[in-house]
Amino acid sequence: MKPLDLLKRYYGYPSFRPGQERIIQSILDGHNTFAIMPTGGGKSICYQIPALMKSGLTLVISPLISLMKDQVDNLNQLGIPAAYINSSLSFEEMELHLRDANQGAYKLLYIAPERLESLRFQTMLRKIPLSLVTVDEAHCISQWGHDFRPSYRALAHWIGELPQKPVIAAFTATATQEVREDIARLLSFSSDRIFSGGVERKNLSFFVLHGESVQDFTLQYLKERPGQPGIFYCATRKDVDGLHRFLTERGMTVGRYHAGLTEKERKQAQEDFAYDRVQAIVATNAFGMGIDKSNVRFVIHCQMPRTIEAYYQEAGRAGRDGEESECILLFSPSDVHTQKYLIDQSELSPERKMREHAKLQEMYRFAHTQQCLQQTFVRYFGETSSDPCGKCSNCTAEEEKTDVTVEAQKIFSCIRRMRERFGVSLTAKVLKGSKSKRVLEWGFNRLPTYGILQEYTEKEITHRIHVLTAEGYLRLTEDEYPVLTLTPEAIEVLRGKKQVLLRVKKRKKRLASIREDLFEVLRTLRRELSEAEQVPPYLIFPDSTLADLTRTLPTDRESMRFIRGVGERKLEKYGEKFLTVIRRYIEENGLRPDQTTSELAGDNTSSSQKKDKEPSHLITWRLWQEGKDLESISRERGIVISTVEKHLFDAAGEGYSIDWDRLIPEGQEGFVRQAIQQVGGTRLKPIKEALPNHISYTTIRAVFAKLAEHK
Repeated sequence: MKPLDLLKRYYGYPSFRPGQERIIQSILDGHNTFAIMPTGGGKSICYQIPALMKSGLTLVISPLISLMKDQVDNLNQLGIPAAYINSSLSFEEMELHLRDANQGAYKLLYIAPERLESLRFQTMLRKIPLSLVTVDEAHCISQWGHDFRPSYRALAHWIGELPQKPVIAAFTATATQEVREDIARLLSFSSDRIFSGGVERKNLSFFVLHGESVQDFTLQYLKERPGQPGIFYCATRKDVDGLHRFLTERGMTVGRYHAGLTEKERKQAQEDFAYDRVQAIVATNAFGMGIDKSNVRFVIHCQMPRTIEAYYQEAGRAGRDGEESECILLFSPSDVHTQKYLIDQSELSPERKMREHAKLQEMYRFAHTQQCLQQTFVRYFGETSSDPCGKCSNCTAEEEKTDVTVEAQKIFSCIRRMRERFGVSLTAKVLKGSKSKRVLEWGFNRLPTYGILQEYTEKEITHRIHVLTAEGYLRLTEDEYPVLTLTPEAIEVLRGKKQVLLRVKKRKKRLASIREDLFEVLRTLRRELSEAEQVPPYLIFPDSTLADLTRTLPTDRESMRFIRGVGERKLEKYGEKFLTVIRRYIEENGLRPDQTTSELAGDNTSSSQKKDKEPSHLITWRLWQEGKDLESISRERGIVISTVEKHLFDAAGEGYSIDWDRLIPEGQEGFVRQAIQQVGGTRLKPIKEALPNHISYTTIRAVFAKLAEHK
């Protein structure tokens, strides 16, 4: 029977997808074969059909239990005898499967690579006639692959020791040129037996979104797409639990999956998702590789993965049926610090850590590039770039490209005058005109470029630098602390021989930061009211209303009337309860409302009068920038220290530069960082509870703010 006959008989497809037939024929002709195929490209068929046509057993090395189970269940459903051996089976069940395999009961047997570390298991396996050994997710073999598994590395030696000489086939969806060469060398693939089916997924639309609230975005996304299955990937178990709780409390049918759950819970979560009992699943990256659910319509990364390979593989869970699907990355600068911390705390060798930092930089550049996102993937994996996809967030951006040559020249000139020896953060401070300790120590306040972009915030300058890096004008070194250097393209711009055209978003008015401690108290009051009235909390007041209450501190009904989300009926029903809490908070903290009723409602003060009157928090900020400490400012302005601290955070929320080290007592930063990593998320109260009593909320907020700055 021919391969096409088997394809029709078992799988019900009238023809092969592009590239499949060549790979199958190479295996059938007895050649060791290596194939790079996109997720959903049909790589399983490429070794399953040869397995049906060969006389012996096909052994499949697979990295995940869930992957094995789904594959075996699917094969048995098709009438193809298959089994797996992994830690979910008892010893007796393993021996039974091996005995049945030896007697020819199966055509395919799936095992984890770690199983081959057992000499007893190897001995038992040698008795079984193997015609084909398939290595799935072969990038795990390479020490430069994003999912490197040391047990995979030993496969080459084990295969070479086999008494029979089976054909070797290896498959992966994500492999850079370096990884391909490493795999080919280890498993002895000749160059004419390496097949690439291309990495481009034309049915996927990629989007990178900056500054979105994860909770608000995911909730709205689900509401707008009822019945569409999808995956939300989060960086930590805490993030998974928090988002899952948030969405379920608002009536969304979502499951969750991470390594902290019991095996029974994880199995149930997979089953619920596979059988459409839930619309979506919130998970860490431990979920997805083995899920053979073809109709996933969206994959949303709520935090940035560490590498482009990992991101592309996880995003590739969408649209395996070939239908149009969306892949969205919700980018936040804090994601970079999380990933850097995880790399630095890992037990990787110094060389591996350096490479991981370099890959993280590539991922960061991807999040800032203005090129077609599909083309960016294709180029990264060493393939010839196709035409722009026309549907990613960059191809469909509404902003027209603006000539920013002069701004770029200012940035390039500053980097050159700093002798190309410093990173993004310090460069942005110099361009902004910061009076931070490091800027003054190095004498950068005497440079001609000092404060040359003072009309922008440090965050805006930092973002522009990273976009220029992604566009190839700047380069970040691959050191532990990356340094900015100029590329030949930047030199051409400095000489006036080249323009810089970028899409520039309109600058938005910035709101002052919320008071986290008051926000938590208001949330508690809202929860008590919701339980008493048996209605969801958001029907009393949404989070946006609570946030505005913490910013403006209304003390009477008239001023509360102008807060978003406070109508007459809610004002009558809940107003006094919330006002009582706010008044108590003001009294306990020695504060006064920064925003009066007239400012909220709009008064008749002339614009020139308003301009002449410097806001209170900016007066405090200016005194701080002059080098005065908290106590000095408190005495000079006649306000309590907590108000001084609050003014500084408000100024930072509006983009003004703050030297956070001055707000963090010596020796406390390490404790706070450790607590943030342990607790996860950004809620202050649980982090405070995990710390010694003498460490204040102000210190925690200052550490968070410092982590949010780009290194």
